[in-house]
Amino acid sequence: MLDCVIIGGGPAGMNAALVLGRARKNIMLFDDDKPRNSVTHESHGFITRDGIAPVEFKRLAKEDLQKYPSISLKNEKVTGLKKENNIFLIKTSSGNLIQSRKVILATGVKDQLPPIKGLKELYGKSIFHCPFCDGWELRERKLVVVSEMEGITHMVKLLTNWSNDIIVCSNGKKILTGEEKEMLASKGIRVLEEEIAYLHGEEGQLQEVVFTNGDRLERNGGFVGMMSKQASPLADIIGCKVNENGGIITDEFGRTNIEGVYASGDTSTMPMAQLIFAASDGSRAGIAVVSDLLAEDF
Repeated sequence: MLDCVIIGGGPAGMNAALVLGRARKNIMLFDDDKPRNSVTHESHGFITRDGIAPVEFKRLAKEDLQKYPSISLKNEKVTGLKKENNIFLIKTSSGNLIQSRKVILATGVKDQLPPIKGLKELYGKSIFHCPFCDGWELRERKLVVVSEMEGITHMVKLLTNWSNDIIVCSNGKKILTGEEKEMLASKGIRVLEEEIAYLHGEEGQLQEVVFTNGDRLERNGGFVGMMSKQASPLADIIGCKVNENGGIITDEFGRTNIEGVYASGDTSTMPMAQLIFAASDGSRAGIAVVSDLLAEDF
């Protein structure tokens, strides 16, 4: 019987494992190695690791965890999760059935890019979704914000920290109010509502936004507004409640509405998407598991 199973090997899952391993809890971490940031060449905003490649971050994290004998790492997908008599049964893709007292869901989310030709090839190279993560790298460039979603004004305002040449393209959608357009115009930010034919660039670097009416807009970097969804159905299977953004609802330490199930990282904080937030979330969930196990044992 394991003390805890962690499902997901991103910064949240890894940091939860570190806390639990150092507390001498017997745990197993499952990771099918399909990270959200696989298209990203560098991760930023994490002190001592600013600019690190995600694959290197993960290698170093595994190296840290391997120091603790009570941690087992499994490169395997979890396909089933249920609770029986206060014990969790975790089924894996190889057919194994694992028993655990607690479960941490750190399964992350999947991003859903707008269906615009050329966007996928540029995403993670010259077009990004988090200004705090990649704004510095695109400083002083001619930026475009591509979005079909309402509420994009906040991102546009954030980007003025890094560039004074910003144009918003809504791909034929009417997503901004008249008041929002006036506010942006007062700062020299244009809003173009024409439909986008495709994004043109070479070797991952954006060069132009091409519209269906034939107009062309020179840009050399940008950000995109997009939706995200849970990367795994396990939260739904076990009955976790979610908020209006689709994130799993938790208390401040990651406890969900299902006793014994915790959630951390992007899977609960969505749409937040910073490495440092995810790691912090994992640490809190690990602390909560240790505390709750001790409460039960005493």
